[in-house]
Amino acid sequence: MTIESILGAIVIGAVIGAIGRLLLPGRQAIGWILTIVVGIVAALLGTLLAQVLGVQTTPGIDWIELVMQVVLAVVGVGLVAGLRRGTSV
Repeated sequence: MTIESILGAIVIGAVIGAIGRLLLPGRQAIGWILTIVVGIVAALLGTLLAQVLGVQTTPGIDWIELVMQVVLAVVGVGLVAGLRRGTSV
């Protein structure tokens, strides 16, 4: 794994996480670092799911894969926000 791929994963994770957070209604009490982590996980799982389902890789933007990643980010942000809400001090 190169530094470029790590930085790329962080950037993509931040974008996917932010989109997921924006699409989820209400206020989420999670920080930006946790949003990026959720976005990275959602991007990886979305890519894996697309490959398992046989979604073709194209030279441009893979819209179906992107939609899967964003949906997983919305679910992930919702789960993490719900878990954080349940563990109030």
